[in-house]
Order: sequence, then C-alpha cells, then structure tokens
Amino acid sequence: MVRSIKNPKKAKRKNKKGDGSSSSSSVPSMPTKVWQPGVDNLEEGEELECDPTAYNCLHAFHIGWPCLSFDVVRDSLGLLRTDFPHTVYFVAGTQAENPDWNSIGIFKVSNVSGKRRELVPTKATTSDSDMDADNSNSDSDEDSEDEEEGGSAAPILQLRKVAHSGCVNRIRAMTQNPHICASWSDAGYVQIWDFSTHLNALAESETEVPRGGSSVFNQAPIFNFKGHKDEGYAIDWSPRVTGRLVTGDCKSCIRLWEPTSGATWNVDATPFTGHTASVEDLQWSPTEDHVFASCSVDGHIAIWDARLGKSPAISFKAHNADVNVLSWNRLASVMLASGSDDGTFSIRDLRLLSTKSEEDKSLVAHFEYHKHPITSIEWSPHEASTLAVSSSDNQLTIWDLSLEKDEEEEAEFKAKTKEQVNAPADLPPQLLFVHQGQKDLKELHWDAQIPGMIVSTASDGFNILMPSNIQSTLPSEGA
Repeated sequence: MVRSIKNPKKAKRKNKKGDGSSSSSSVPSMPTKVWQPGVDNLEEGEELECDPTAYNCLHAFHIGWPCLSFDVVRDSLGLLRTDFPHTVYFVAGTQAENPDWNSIGIFKVSNVSGKRRELVPTKATTSDSDMDADNSNSDSDEDSEDEEEGGSAAPILQLRKVAHSGCVNRIRAMTQNPHICASWSDAGYVQIWDFSTHLNALAESETEVPRGGSSVFNQAPIFNFKGHKDEGYAIDWSPRVTGRLVTGDCKSCIRLWEPTSGATWNVDATPFTGHTASVEDLQWSPTEDHVFASCSVDGHIAIWDARLGKSPAISFKAHNADVNVLSWNRLASVMLASGSDDGTFSIRDLRLLSTKSEEDKSLVAHFEYHKHPITSIEWSPHEASTLAVSSSDNQLTIWDLSLEKDEEEEAEFKAKTKEQVNAPADLPPQLLFVHQGQKDLKELHWDAQIPGMIVSTASDGFNILMPSNIQSTLPSEGA
C-alpha cells in the first residue's frame, strides 16, 4: 500500500483550483463533453477548469505541512445543520520533512460559505465566481444574493498546534468525547491526547491565525503505549462503548484497549492474531459492543468477536491485492465496504458470510472504476446507500448504490435542461460525482453534523466540498 506522501514540502495555496466534475469550453456553440479521468487526454492548449455550479460549497486551505490523516471533531453547534455559513472543527497530524518538525493541528474553520443550488436550473447562470477555490467575489446580482444566503467571504482558519515527535500515520477523535484523540506515530507508539483546552480556546476566538503565526504547544499525552512491535495505521474508537479502542500494526497484530478510571487504559497483553501481513484498517461494528473488522495487506478481511478469543470469528479473501481501507455502514449495519491497492472497491452483505462454504457469497457490488490504489472509503452518515471513495489517481468519487440506469428518466432530464451532454456508456450509473484538483489524495471524511459535506486531505492541503447533486438526500429548507 502506498501511504506516505512523496517528497513532502510546505503546502502552497494555488491561485487556481483543479478541475471539478466537468470540463468547460470557451466556445458556447460546442456541446459540453464529459471528461473521463484516466481515459481522455488533454489536447494542446486545452485545460480543465472547475465548474463552480457543480458545488453547493467548495473551499481549499492548508495548515502547513501535508497531513496524511485527520478527523472531523464533533461540536455542540447543532446535530443537523443545513444553513450557510458553516463552522467545522478538525484534528490532523502532519508529515513533515524533519521528524522534529511534526505536530498535531487542532483547528477551526468558520464562515464556510455556499448556497443550495437547484438540480434542474430554472435559468442559465452566468456568474458563480463566489464559489471558486479562492473565494473571489464578483459584482453580479447573483453574487449579492449568494452573500445574503450564505456569505461570500473566505473561510476563517484558526489553528493551534501541539508538538508531535515523528510523523502522524493516523489520528481519530473519540465519538463520545471528541476532545479525546488517539494518534499512531511512525515511531511505533500510540498516544492518547486531551485537546479540550485547545478546542475551548478556538470556540471562544474569532481571530484568524496568520500563516506561520501559530505557536507550537509542548503538551504531554495523557497515555502512551509502546507495546506494538512496529508502527501501524489501523485505529478505531468504538461508537458504542466510550473509550474502547482497537489498534493494529504492520506486524499483523491487533490490540484491544479498555478504559479504566483516571484517564488510563488497560491494553490487552495478548494481541489478536490471524492476518499474515500488515493490518491496514479497523472498524468497530455499529451494533455489537465486542465485534470489529480488520483488513490487511494479505488481501483478507477478518471479523472478530473479542468474547471468543484472539482468533478471527471469520476470515475471507476480499481482494486480489492489499486491502487498504474499510468502512462499516452505521445506517445499514450489514454492509461493509473495502478498498484495495489494485484500485477496486467492494461492498459486502455480512449476512451472507458463511464459515461452512469457501465460496464468498457476500459480495453484492464490485467496482473497477479507479485504476490506482484506494486510499480512503467512508459511508455517508446520512444516507445508507451513499459512500465516498478517494484514490491515488487524484479523484474523490461519490457513489449511490441504490441507483440504476433509467433511459426514460435521462431523456426527461435532458428535455428539461436542453442538455447536450452525452455521458459515456461505460460510466457506472451509481457514480454520482467526481471531484478533482487535489494531488496525492490520502483521506476523506463526511461531516456527521452537516449533511452532504465532505472534507479531504492531500499533499497540497485540504478541500471542503458539498456537491450540488446530492442535495436530494438532505432535509428540506427550514426542516
């Protein structure tokens, strides 16, 4: 699996965003062409441009060094927020050129502006420049309307840094107590942090931090575990049992952490074993307190029940290459998604798994759209059939598994919009959206409190995006 960011450099904000979900043409009479990444080539003089009308919201930012991993931190601003502008809290771990330059960033991004767009436009729009990556404004009436609805100024980034020795392989915030975070270091240890002081300070401040102006705090972790025999990437907090944690390393071992009083943990001395290569990702069951899933470089997925011992309850060959990432659907708990180093990702119905048959009957969907390693996969927390996938091919794709090709519906839509686009026949009907413009995509997360919002990290920084064509899954205005 390709994990590390090659030749890490200080991320620089680009003046121009890469392409979004479509290409634009300077010749109005020419029909729009659907751009197929990895298939179509740019002719001399052609370039891809982001179409801002494809997004309800699109912003880019960075915190300095690239971040291989981050997490969205739950806040107290509301469980279901639909009105712009938005505020989001994050934790992220850096991949600095020098191990001693690394840190964990705790940051708040406020004034995240945008607008809800109509899926079928009632009139042609000629100016949406307020939605581009640099958030520049135009003097059009439409921009004034946008400013009234959701703001048009640039987001405000407030950042606090905590020193971290070595690169941060992965970081996760506890669901029940979001100020408690766990980080995997490339030095081979797992640390637990209490960032409540920093999150409280960010909540009380509205002052943007100048670039490079954030001081680094020297803070000790509240718990430090060095019992793994190698570094690792797999880590997950239980969504059901407060403080329960699993971690997996590159030596194929998995450790179970149980919380005790006084902000400490008992880490099981005997690891769970069953994989023959590095454990890449872990996911707790959304419905069972003691059940979790793991995936490995050995190509297998294993389901474990901590009550039954240290061997997997069931293990099966999931992909023909490394299995890099997992996501257990919290709205449809029988569905498990996995992404592989060969660019494929699969969906399985766990009810169809069997220990009595060698044939894998659980596979319900398998996609070969991406041609490079899958780096992140995550089910939507608001729509059971929707998931997002990122790949080393620099694409972030959104899928709705409930969709099927409907020629009558397509014809009706084209008639309403007078659309001249002829979509390639080999595009999967479940593919909702393709986002591009980031280099070396590493991880994505949905925001559990802002329906439709996705955040992604890459070697050149972060993107916050809300594609306009998934708003049908969101609550209606004023709900």
